[in-house]
Amino acid sequence: MSNHHHHQASGPSPQVSADRGALFSTVVHLWPYIWPSERRDLKLRVLGALALLLAAKLATVFVPFTFKWATDALAGVGHAPAGTADWLVWVFAAPVAMTIAYGGMRILMATLTQFRDGTFAKVAMYAVRRLAYRTFVHMHELSLRFHLERKTGGLTRVLERGRNAIETIVRMVILQLAPTIIEVSLISAVLMWQFDWRYVAVILVTVGFYLAYTYYATEWRIGIRRRMNESDTDANVKAIDSLLNYETVKYFSAEAREADRYDRAMARYEKASTSAYTSLAVLNAGQAVIFTIGLAAAMVMCATEIHAGTKTVGDFVLINAMMIQLYQPLNFMGMVYREIKQAVTDIELMFSILHRNPEIKDEPAAPALAVTAGNVRFENVQFAYEPDRRILKGISFEVPAGKTVAVVGPSGAGKSTLSRLLFRFYDLSGGRITIDGQDIAKVTQKSLREVIGMVPQDTVLFNDTIRYNIRYGRWEATDAEVEEAARLAQIDGFIRLAPKGYEAEVGERGLKLSGGEKQRVAIARTILKAPPILVLDEATSALDSHTEREIQDALERVSQGRTTLVIAHRLSTIVAADEIIVLSQGEIVERGSHHALLARDGLYASMWNRQREAEEAREKLARVADDEAAPNRNPPPVQDGISAAGAPVEVVPADAAE
Repeated sequence: MSNHHHHQASGPSPQVSADRGALFSTVVHLWPYIWPSERRDLKLRVLGALALLLAAKLATVFVPFTFKWATDALAGVGHAPAGTADWLVWVFAAPVAMTIAYGGMRILMATLTQFRDGTFAKVAMYAVRRLAYRTFVHMHELSLRFHLERKTGGLTRVLERGRNAIETIVRMVILQLAPTIIEVSLISAVLMWQFDWRYVAVILVTVGFYLAYTYYATEWRIGIRRRMNESDTDANVKAIDSLLNYETVKYFSAEAREADRYDRAMARYEKASTSAYTSLAVLNAGQAVIFTIGLAAAMVMCATEIHAGTKTVGDFVLINAMMIQLYQPLNFMGMVYREIKQAVTDIELMFSILHRNPEIKDEPAAPALAVTAGNVRFENVQFAYEPDRRILKGISFEVPAGKTVAVVGPSGAGKSTLSRLLFRFYDLSGGRITIDGQDIAKVTQKSLREVIGMVPQDTVLFNDTIRYNIRYGRWEATDAEVEEAARLAQIDGFIRLAPKGYEAEVGERGLKLSGGEKQRVAIARTILKAPPILVLDEATSALDSHTEREIQDALERVSQGRTTLVIAHRLSTIVAADEIIVLSQGEIVERGSHHALLARDGLYASMWNRQREAEEAREKLARVADDEAAPNRNPPPVQDGISAAGAPVEVVPADAAE
């Protein structure tokens, strides 16, 4: 992602038209959000902001006039237009009145500008919210394949940068670029009216040169700034790396080497930063020179006219004030250009995600799935993540309603793929999967996923309360139902012992749950969902044997009377399954009950024996450890914290023992 981003900013010339095109297409894409068809109030705000913008700019152009009139009045040449009432003639001739008018106009200009920004803020933030919402919803619609290819952090960054970029573009284009264009146009019109075309030509040439110079200098600076940021990051990474490995540095007495490495990174940063500051000085100096030449040219022209008697000193002040006023918005143009350019890149990333089509789509008039018994059939199912790597090669089996079928096999045999296909995270390459005779590709995804309950291999919980996490199974469930589900999953007792009970936070803070507790939350969630079909994906593989047996009991209770597909890692957990399917390299190599498969003495039997040996070895080790600990089981009596052997004893309060 970053490469794309760096690539965007390189090389001044070919990028010019592309950038203009990109900005234009971005504004076109954003327009429906800034001018939302369903919100009349926001459209009125846009019009109001435009009116305020125009009024503020008129006031801006009027300020130099009050300055001119005050100067003329002070010079004694103040004159009102012919036919003006006597008191108005006095006002025009009174320097104090004109000076007050000058102050008033400046206040009006400032307040109108701030009102405009305030009025427009709601429109801008509505656009940000709508687009962020659309992108978030769309990210959930995209396929599992898309999410597995992208890092989650990368996606949230795209969302966050996109949000900031919309704000930047709306702010820069509407609140900086547009007003500057309007101001240049107004000033040109006033100069044409008040002076003549030569002044307009001077202003337009000055602005043209100023913007061209700003553009090329900013393009050149973008590369320098990037080098500065990269070297800064590099120095930070080296510092963090070295401090994290503090002990290793000490083991090998490498302090001098580390300091040298850090200093080399900082030297690169020093060089890049110096360039960045020098280039900024060059940019600012160039801008000042170009503008001052234009300003001086206009003032020289006016001075000669004053000398000839066709203009007053006030006109000299007027032209100066107008040009100085124009300098302010022009001064921001380098920053405006840089920010807009960065924002366009970020927004394009966001739009590229929005324009990605979801891989898994409902058919146009797909009906909802109707479950009568819950009979699941895999009919000659073929599947490949990549065309040349087939995972499943024509698998056919049935999970009869209310029965339990287990799928076992070495890792990489395609076991977990079965559960992903049943949930329709991917579409099949061949064959079909049916539930009660209905092809799952022909019904809505929502109705399909509502009837299947899943207890995955590792449960990820939301960073919220335990109650929230269990209720996720069925959102409208009552508190009593949530607690009943927890009781059936045998986690109710544990929750009640937690300080806040069901309101205890899991996740990043607070109550860190163990693997077994997380699994029980997942089981409680599924019990609450009460689905007719259940998928257990190696649900106990990560647990120790004691916890595993307890969870196994809970799972067996849940799966009673439900169609259950178990993807198993530990064979001891599926001895009671109605049928066991043995997968190897995407094909079914054996099937039957546990005893029948052991009698066949094939792949299943060898897997079973290997696991039994491993279990026995583990139990033996545990017994040895127990025996070694045995002599310490009945230690001599303790007197006042000193054992009979004379060693101090740590007295542990009963409730602190695990």
